Amino acid sequence: MSRHHSPLPRDRAAPRPADVIPGPWAAAPGAAEPSAAGQGRGRGDPNRGWFAEWACAWDRFWFTPADPLPLAIVRILAGLLLAWSSAVWLMDVDGFFGMHGWLRDGDVWRMNDQPWQWSWFFPLSSPTAVRVLVLVTLVAALCLAVGLATPLAAVVSLVGFLSAVNRTPLTVFGFDDALGMLLIPLAIGPAGTVLSLDRRFGLTTAGQGPSIGANIALRLIQVHLCIVYFFSGIAKLLGVSWWEGTALWGAAANSRYRTLDLTWLARHPLLVNALTLGTLFWEVSYAAIVWPRLTRRLAIAMGIFVHLGIGMAMGMKEFALAMVAANLAFVPAAGWRAMFQRVSAGRRQPH
Repeated sequence: MSRHHSPLPRDRAAPRPADVIPGPWAAAPGAAEPSAAGQGRGRGDPNRGWFAEWACAWDRFWFTPADPLPLAIVRILAGLLLAWSSAVWLMDVDGFFGMHGWLRDGDVWRMNDQPWQWSWFFPLSSPTAVRVLVLVTLVAALCLAVGLATPLAAVVSLVGFLSAVNRTPLTVFGFDDALGMLLIPLAIGPAGTVLSLDRRFGLTTAGQGPSIGANIALRLIQVHLCIVYFFSGIAKLLGVSWWEGTALWGAAANSRYRTLDLTWLARHPLLVNALTLGTLFWEVSYAAIVWPRLTRRLAIAMGIFVHLGIGMAMGMKEFALAMVAANLAFVPAAGWRAMFQRVSAGRRQPH
């Protein structure tokens, strides 16, 4: 049988591929038919077996060219967050990374107990060298945010960040984990091809169109985020207060931890139950509801609402912003471009 055959009629009840795979990362129109040069990109071939269909889906998921615009949005936010973190380190460089700081080099090695947890603060531990290295990370983070020498800035930012968290493991919290989740894909993908000074000044030779590298970087963020939410939700299921629907009240009633007075929730137990169980359901089911187009906006909106609420009520603003940035990796490039066009049109209208 010839490889080139007429497409089968589509069942109206069957979901369209674009309803399952986010639009900007779906296979381009016309890629449904296999060809001699790329049979792995075909879909829906009745002659393939189950394993071959899964292999083609895996190939489409990771290696379909994607618009780099969402990656650029994540790059800007991640660069600003790392710059903020570097500025905080500069407030007490000796305490964070100095030879007589809160945690000495030898104690760090004993805590890590892993030879690959390297840090450039170990061999260069003099006060001057430590300050220079933190300044290098700060400059690299700012260059990453504005997209200047982006490939080099992304790598230096990642190395500086990893060096810092490996040198001070006692100061690593959820914000650092979330920021690391963003910086690794940014060092892999073409994060500076759009919305960057590299593009404005012609310093990059990469095109602005879809690329496989952008898709891989975005997929790494998306998959990592789904894994984080799923296991975080499963861990919450081990707590009795989450089953009872009172877990959020425990956070609101903790006067040493909260930054907003939410004790008025004590008069509304049903609201506490709804917020607690709604958060739990969203976190456990995030990996299932964020991929279909029908529920993707709901999943992202709930993620932004939950994390901004955590940031404002519990003082974890940096963590909240990092997780919001990760959720924005799911927003299709078409959505970003439409928003930019509306903003631009609003500015051009006379007042």
